[in-house]
Amino acid sequence: MSSSRTSTVITVAAVTVLGGLVAYAVYFDYKRRNDSDFRKKLRKDKKKVNKQQQQEQDTVDVASVISAAEIKSALLKLRQEDVPPTSDEKESYFMMQVQVGDQLVQKGPAFYLPAAMAFFRALRVYPSPVEFIMMLQQTLPEPIFKLFMELVNADVASHIEGYYDHFPPKKMHVSVQHKGTGEDSQVTKKILVAEKDFAVGDVIYKEFPVVSALDADLEAQGTNCSYCFRSLQDATPVVSENHKLASVFCSQECQVKANYSWLNMYFEIAEQGGMDMLPQEPRSAAQDAYVQWQKTKAKQANVLAARFSAKLIALETQKLIENKTGPLATELAEMDDDSKATYSIQDHVERLRFTEGNVTDEEVKLIRNVFGAVLAGLEQTILEDKHAILVGKMSYNAIGVCPHGGRSDKPALTERPEDQERTRTPHGTARQVGSGLYLVSSYLAHSCDPSARPSFDAGTNALELVAARPLAKGDELTIAWVDVSQHADETAEQARRRRRVELARGWKFRCECERCVGEVVQDLVKEDAELGVQRDESRVEDVMRHERAPGADMTPD
Repeated sequence: MSSSRTSTVITVAAVTVLGGLVAYAVYFDYKRRNDSDFRKKLRKDKKKVNKQQQQEQDTVDVASVISAAEIKSALLKLRQEDVPPTSDEKESYFMMQVQVGDQLVQKGPAFYLPAAMAFFRALRVYPSPVEFIMMLQQTLPEPIFKLFMELVNADVASHIEGYYDHFPPKKMHVSVQHKGTGEDSQVTKKILVAEKDFAVGDVIYKEFPVVSALDADLEAQGTNCSYCFRSLQDATPVVSENHKLASVFCSQECQVKANYSWLNMYFEIAEQGGMDMLPQEPRSAAQDAYVQWQKTKAKQANVLAARFSAKLIALETQKLIENKTGPLATELAEMDDDSKATYSIQDHVERLRFTEGNVTDEEVKLIRNVFGAVLAGLEQTILEDKHAILVGKMSYNAIGVCPHGGRSDKPALTERPEDQERTRTPHGTARQVGSGLYLVSSYLAHSCDPSARPSFDAGTNALELVAARPLAKGDELTIAWVDVSQHADETAEQARRRRRVELARGWKFRCECERCVGEVVQDLVKEDAELGVQRDESRVEDVMRHERAPGADMTPD
């Protein structure tokens, strides 16, 4: 009954509106045929509308004929221009560019691209880019805003797509390439390949971790340097009196590097690289709470993620200092190159694959409290979903550091095997002294018959990748993420099952390397069922899914 009434009301309303339109159409036709003044007014209005439409079309035509090559050329010109260094200079520069843009808009369609370039210059120094883009969308004529956004999109795309033109550094003699079928980066993977020939035993490259963490049972025990992991057996340890974690170092240099990178954020009360600090008491309390959590509840991946966030803040702060000094200044200089295509460690980590990261509300709250106690508002940089992804990336990509083959005194784990934390190491996680995130080595895929091996024979966490067999230019570089040897008490099939189960538990994939595929198994279906995974569950962030394949052409000239 209600439905029928509603339908009737709608029908009546529709007929009423239709009747009104028909009545107006009849009146309009009568006036057009019988009133000469009305006909003159119609012709005049029509000419006015046609002129306005033509002007709008001319504007659109001028904007649409600007080619991709002209956009690219304009962007290259803009990139060669220096940005004012100080806040006051940036503010003046912003106001001037907005004024220039407004003036060029008034000059007509021929000046639309220069106008868009002026607004793009203003965007480069505006502290809130998204806010400025939204303001322009409301105020600029559509064709100019379209050109402006083409510049913005081309700049973002070039920054993303040009990444592998600069990474890894050419001096490392390796490159990142795509492997797999299809264009979806959730299906294909990026791998590391050799860019020259190597003989067995050759050191392919040497790499230092961007962040690292000593195993919890070794921290503050005076056995290893907390920064470089060097054994302190024959050294005099350097200890900081105010350090809440009581870490020790092999040298003053390592202590300074740790201070700049992460130590001062979480474990000491000192100036944070140029920041105007808040009072010490609340900062000390926030640190105390975090230290207690790290000692009792934190896993290695969570510690690495927290240290990464601290180092990112430290590096970004260093960028604001004109006369940079210290270890972070050196690190920033190494990230830069002659093309000004500077990428932050966030850009590097953003591209890495990950599995689900385990974080708690308590963890996020504690880290936010530490950051907020350093500088008001800094806690806003720690978002729960992003932190979970970061922890997942540390868990998936961290490499176990095993100097000279590792140790044999690590305490036995009490967790269930499926819950145990794992890092990439051919010696097994139980033999590591710590772990670290290595940006280039994160692209080393697993193989049960690897083409290379990570070496820490210098006794520190400096990784040397060593060729395990003769390699030709273009060969894929792989390492064993787990112990792939056959133990004395194992059959070949038991060794195969052990390593494949460990890979499935730690990295959520079924190994189908040449060795695994070539081995004869009595009951393959049963073995695959025991792995507990049907497909590779690692993934990349959505922002990277449509990234250009390394080596592919960029926007055409």
